[in-house]
Amino acid sequence: MDERVLADGRSQAAEPGLRGPARGATRRLLTLPLLGVLLATGAAACSSDDNSAALGNWAKQVCDGVRGPVAQSQDAMKDTGVVKAGEAPADLQKRLAADLGNLSTANQQIAAAINKAGAPKVDNGAGVQQDAVTELNQAAQGYQDVQKKVAALPTDDQAKFADGLKSIGDQVQQFSQLATGALAKVQTGDLGNAIAKQPGCKSQDTGTAAGGSPAAGE
Repeated sequence: MDERVLADGRSQAAEPGLRGPARGATRRLLTLPLLGVLLATGAAACSSDDNSAALGNWAKQVCDGVRGPVAQSQDAMKDTGVVKAGEAPADLQKRLAADLGNLSTANQQIAAAINKAGAPKVDNGAGVQQDAVTELNQAAQGYQDVQKKVAALPTDDQAKFADGLKSIGDQVQQFSQLATGALAKVQTGDLGNAIAKQPGCKSQDTGTAAGGSPAAGE
């Protein structure tokens, strides 16, 4: 039976496939923050009547475009938080590489949706849009680079495998935080108010909103 890794580094189930130092490093990689999703997280300023319709249309286009990629990113990140009893290092390597590839693709697609929607009609709307798109694409490239590193780890040497996972885990956390910060740019003020009204931007799991960790139970 699969068990999720706890945020403090302990697990609820043994990992027969990984022994010794590889286990701790693997857990560290598997307790990364969930990719932020487009979900308003606080009170937002009210937009004027003249601008509310335009912002609503912008938010609808963005949210309809990101629904699939957000679900894909949630599934991929949740999968990295699962420990499969008896899973061999080579199988874990293959699974994590696939998850990272899915995270890269999801970030690219979210960036494309925000870019396609155009600049929102708020102060410095073009700057907000482009900053978010740029950072999401940077996160996507980062996930892709880490995916290649995971695929290249030596699974026949568990000490090296553990060291590799430790380094990779730190990098993935940085890219997750970059993506979360990028999405926060379009979740504030009038944009946050407009996005909060869109079903396409509702989190499928209210316990895993932007920056949260499914393993941490936040």
